[in-house]
Amino acid sequence: MAVSSGLGVWLGQVCTAPLLSRHRSSTLEIQENMLHIYDPKALHHILVKDLDIFEITPPVVAGSRLFFGPGLLSSHGEYHKRQRKLLNPVFSTTHMRQILPTVYAIMHRLEAAIVNQVQGGPKEIDMLSWMGRTALELIGQSGFGHSFDDLTDNLKYAEESFSRAVKRITPLTLEMVFLRVYALHHLIKIGSGSFRKKVISALPWKSMHEGRDIADAMYKTSYEIYHKRKQAILDGTAVQDVHEKDLLSILIKANMDTSKPEEERPSEEENYAQLATFIFAGTETTSNATACILWLLAQNQDVQTKLRIELREAMEKADGDIPHDELVGLPYLDAICRETLRLYAPVWQLSRKPTKDIFLPLSHPITGLDGRKISEIFVPKGTNIMCGLLASNRNTDIWGPDADEWKPERWLEGLPDSVSDAHLPGIYSHLMTFSAGGRSCIGLKFSQLEMKAILAVLLSRFEFSLSQEITWCMTNIASPIAVGGDYMNPRLQLMVKLAA
Repeated sequence: MAVSSGLGVWLGQVCTAPLLSRHRSSTLEIQENMLHIYDPKALHHILVKDLDIFEITPPVVAGSRLFFGPGLLSSHGEYHKRQRKLLNPVFSTTHMRQILPTVYAIMHRLEAAIVNQVQGGPKEIDMLSWMGRTALELIGQSGFGHSFDDLTDNLKYAEESFSRAVKRITPLTLEMVFLRVYALHHLIKIGSGSFRKKVISALPWKSMHEGRDIADAMYKTSYEIYHKRKQAILDGTAVQDVHEKDLLSILIKANMDTSKPEEERPSEEENYAQLATFIFAGTETTSNATACILWLLAQNQDVQTKLRIELREAMEKADGDIPHDELVGLPYLDAICRETLRLYAPVWQLSRKPTKDIFLPLSHPITGLDGRKISEIFVPKGTNIMCGLLASNRNTDIWGPDADEWKPERWLEGLPDSVSDAHLPGIYSHLMTFSAGGRSCIGLKFSQLEMKAILAVLLSRFEFSLSQEITWCMTNIASPIAVGGDYMNPRLQLMVKLAA
């Protein structure tokens, strides 16, 4: 089944597709100090080979530090490598197998909540809200042994300050775009945290005040979760068989490891920041990507039916929930996830700045104004570079003339040689969706497991169809809204009923 992607929906395509098609190039200079690029070799140098030269831009670092503190998203260099090395075991395949029972337990709570709403007949439900709530509970339970949401009381969830804070981060980053670019990265360098808070409170910008309140909520919740577990470890009352290798325990034990010098141990402030970072990263991107799959399946009933058959057969064979290795290996489920993440990458671009003058080599030479072929381009220090993740995923030179169509079958029929020949640096299925190199998405395996477990439980029990026309707004993370709706209040209203 081929589905048009609707290029006008995607800011990344709206901004770049006309320009790039006119220039017929995967490299484009915008004004004099910005470069949009999705050439595979150039991306390899920016994100992998010369990672330490191409740093995250100051506005992005400032936004991450404001909301989360000095965590994985805002660190760089050796400090970032040390943080990542510490956290890698949390996202191993072995650990994914261990947490799957917890994941399924949460999925069945979600299932029961939706059954309660539709048992009297079909009902319109905001599935984005449910995906966000479920993702937050998943990262809470599997990462910290903490429950954020009982997945039953919508009103309670809507009024709970921390859950509301997490939900507001992505829309707020769009409201604050001017402040992030021109002011925030200077502000975070001034004085102490308490002094900066006073400065923000004195400024006449409502979005900055809301950002301050969200940062406070993230810090307060992370602090409370952290110290509750730390005290349990000190008292010997922590449930070791369940939480010994989760994210929170690893952070606490690393902080308390006196066999290492203090400068090599994460501070408690850094650990609070890691909790806040993973709460956000583990909630927003995966929940929106899963909602996108439900939206696509609602438009394509034949695909939805075929997937339901595959899932029910796997459940019947397992006599219950599908085991880890069988779940991640289901071919049609995997094809649907891959194709959606290709065409609708939750994060459409990454921003970088070189710390020195550098030449970027290109996979495909471009033609200069004088007609000469150029196989590398000079990038001055401080140039704003946009790495086009979505543009790479939709590059017709690589993926073929149907690159802008949603076709899960492409993953079952065999990809064209041009895909492997491109030598894309992405860590997932020739895609740039999860980035590449030392700053690629550390939670890839967790995200995949979460998406597939949610779909396995929901699609085997419910049928989804469209109730209104939906468009997708690209802020920092792709979010659905009704056509003509408020882009600051993302929603995905679908008709849901019990499947036959």
